[in-house]
Amino acid sequence: MHKRTLMIVEIAVFATLAFLLDTIPGLQFTIWPQGGSVSFAMIPIFIIAFRWGMKAGIISGLLFGFMNMLFGGYIVDWFQAFLDYILAFAVLGLAGIFSAPLWDAVRKANREKIISYVIAGVFLGTALRFASHFTGGIIFFGYLAPEGQSVWMYSLIYNSTYLVPGFILSAVILIIILITRPKLLFKEI
Repeated sequence: MHKRTLMIVEIAVFATLAFLLDTIPGLQFTIWPQGGSVSFAMIPIFIIAFRWGMKAGIISGLLFGFMNMLFGGYIVDWFQAFLDYILAFAVLGLAGIFSAPLWDAVRKANREKIISYVIAGVFLGTALRFASHFTGGIIFFGYLAPEGQSVWMYSLIYNSTYLVPGFILSAVILIIILITRPKLLFKEI
């Protein structure tokens, strides 16, 4: 029972940490005035996903998405809110699919596998987040596309400019943590 309580507390703490990393001035680099910034916010969600698995990662992402939506979200429609806040952040937790093999790689201090699993997990979560924002951009924000630019190209460029750097930042930081200080993520090593 103690392990379950610890997991629930960590989900809440890390979702809140993600929200703070995304909202405290100076901790993110805003790319677009309409939203979208490069920040450290995805890292706590990925930590929960790698530490506790997919279900915990999804719940942590959902909490982060709800906080984002409630405290400063830009909502034009209920479906856009679902795509840009609920689904987009929940899917980050799917990185937890790599939790068990990552734990094994960390226990064996296999750097190549650690790097591979972190990149795969962070890529999966970020790519699915991108797909959610990309779809929302096409459906709800196409009117912002410059004249002569297709809606899908506008959404592709817009969302890539902050999610590609966010993917790189998250992967690099998580790889550094797991290679240099794995006990910060996995206490049972």
